[in-house]
Amino acid sequence: MKTILLVMDMINDLVHPDGPNAKTYVACGLAKGLYENTVTAIAKARAAGAAVGYVRVGFSQDYRECPPASPIFSRAREAGLFKLGSWGTEVFSGFAPQASDFDIIKHRVSPFYGTNLEPILRANAFQRLVLCGVSTNGVVQAAVREGHDRDYACTILEDCCCGATEEEHNFALAGLRRYAEISTSGSVSF
Repeated sequence: MKTILLVMDMINDLVHPDGPNAKTYVACGLAKGLYENTVTAIAKARAAGAAVGYVRVGFSQDYRECPPASPIFSRAREAGLFKLGSWGTEVFSGFAPQASDFDIIKHRVSPFYGTNLEPILRANAFQRLVLCGVSTNGVVQAAVREGHDRDYACTILEDCCCGATEEEHNFALAGLRRYAEISTSGSVSF
């Protein structure tokens, strides 16, 4: 089954130890080995010849795509986060993309809504999505639900995901088990 690994929202504003989420996503990620596990998953995908895509949340400098009624994105705008072209929206260097990788920019929680993800998946005949990123209860959950409904087989790399808290992460995974296989970076096959 043709597979793509999607590394989602692993950007400096969310997962860099010196970034604004050091007390939430970074702390949870460090506690569960997310950084090492994600490096392992990317290396396994590349070694197996699977594609790798990076999903990044981001907005223009004036936030023209930012939904004013969104509680989460309104706070990001107020804090000056998620500005495309800035350090904050670059993929964390430990997971650095290669030139052949796909770059998907999103302006909402879902990696499918208003992005180039679906055309990439269809044009390349991908059938399976292996998913990792932050947050489990945000982008990962949205990707699994929409991927499932678009007829893709979905696998979540549990040890390469986290929420702002472990409780958020576990709650999201409990609901997603109905729609996706749950695996780890060490046991997944590409």
